[in-house]
Amino acid sequence: MSLNHIELMSDTQTRPTPGMREAISNAEVGDEQSFTDPTVNALVERVAELFGAESAVLLPSGTMCNQISAAVHCGPGDDIIAERSAHIVGVEGGGISVLARAGAYPIDGERGVFTAQQAEAAIRPVRRYAPRSRVISIEQTANLAGGTIWPLETIRAVGEVARRHGLKLHMDGARILNATVATGIAAKDYAKGFDSVWIDLSKGLGCPIGAVLAGSSKFIEQAWQWKQRIGGAMRQAGIIAAAGLYALDHHVERLADDHANAKLLAEKLAPLDGLGVEPEHVDTNIIVIDVSASRADAASWSKKLGEKGVRMAAIGPNSLRALTHLDVTREEVERAADIFKTLATGELAPA
Repeated sequence: MSLNHIELMSDTQTRPTPGMREAISNAEVGDEQSFTDPTVNALVERVAELFGAESAVLLPSGTMCNQISAAVHCGPGDDIIAERSAHIVGVEGGGISVLARAGAYPIDGERGVFTAQQAEAAIRPVRRYAPRSRVISIEQTANLAGGTIWPLETIRAVGEVARRHGLKLHMDGARILNATVATGIAAKDYAKGFDSVWIDLSKGLGCPIGAVLAGSSKFIEQAWQWKQRIGGAMRQAGIIAAAGLYALDHHVERLADDHANAKLLAEKLAPLDGLGVEPEHVDTNIIVIDVSASRADAASWSKKLGEKGVRMAAIGPNSLRALTHLDVTREEVERAADIFKTLATGELAPA
């Protein structure tokens, strides 16, 4: 990075590359609300094809994709079943209870993934005393659980539960292309059978803004009304869409580099006393580090790392999260590991 620190806080910290900036500058634009912005039209058509969906809509953020999906699928008092660490449950300001007037039914999965049996058990009996189970949501990849990839067979089994009970199936696909690159499974295969699915442009793909929500034509028509309702409608949004198209052309296969860098960091941290890291569980670009056996909590580790030039988030009392991305080089990963080693063998070493 050109900044004076190693940025492992999040892959949302990526900055547009020179090629992406050129694409933005040269974008042909129109009015996206009247469907006359050719660059937006090209992007949503491409993402719809990526997922095997009928239609898609460009939105400012992934959170808006989740919130609009919840609002379309749910009525007041309905339940959305999701893993406890899921973004839609705990990192969106309780939005589903405000916009959709729905509640979350959290499942304790393993590394962010729950089973079909757990999903079945979470569905409430139909009775006037209980909320109505309406949606099953999965997050591909499972962010706060460490970038876990949902296995395709688990997705299919959970989807069968949803269909059998008449529930909607939603995928928070913020990092779905990390999963496709790591496994070779196409995005449309992961998304098959889902009523709504979206992709984030501003994480590993490196765009400054944007996400694209896909589904049936009827669903996207309803999503457009919610987009208008909550202030997501835009004008010459081709400058956003151009970045997305550039990223889909140039930044997908290179996600493998981020995965390799994350694995490298995990392998270098694993032998250090006081740190709990499992390289075998680093599926993509996210590493979760347990510091409970060290001398300090996660907030103290984050502060000390920051003082030495490594930005990393504390996501719990004893958990750090690091994300690799296109603005982090292998050399920076190695330097970050050396800084960890200095702290782990020095002032933050186990007592």
